[in-house]
Amino acid sequence: MSSAKDIALLPDARPLTTLAYADALDVLFKPGWTVMLVDMVLHEVTRSQTPTSARLAAWAASARVPALPTKTFVHYRKPATETPASSSRHFGELAIQETMNEFALKVPPKTGVFLFEDHKIARASFMVPDNCRKVSTRAFLIFLEQKGLIESATDIERRAIHAGSAFSTLRFPAYV
Repeated sequence: MSSAKDIALLPDARPLTTLAYADALDVLFKPGWTVMLVDMVLHEVTRSQTPTSARLAAWAASARVPALPTKTFVHYRKPATETPASSSRHFGELAIQETMNEFALKVPPKTGVFLFEDHKIARASFMVPDNCRKVSTRAFLIFLEQKGLIESATDIERRAIHAGSAFSTLRFPAYV
């Protein structure tokens, strides 16, 4: 029987910045899962000075959130002369997908929950192994509210928007 600590929560950059805007990064720990960042996502949210970059760097350090190394980040850091021209867009998602694939190869497989906020990832084309799940920020907040782990998902969403976040408008039908 596995425990909550056996589940790894892997947030993408957008959910991190949304929760930072709402001053609610602590909700990532509410289910009792192990929160992890892939190196590429940590780089994405801290490489440039933004309204949330310093807060995210300080949070990751103070909460001792492990940064998982990926081949994707190694590729990203290579000089342009060593790699064919390619956009670094979506490298965070690629690094998370790489990590989830590694989770699937572990014995026993490790469960990963990919927290996203990008409409493109919601489509079926972003495949995850059977031992992993993809969950939108909004769905995660609603889950926490339903479990009684937070008072209001809507309050966190409003705080993020009020503070300047371009929180995703992605919503799923009630019957899903």
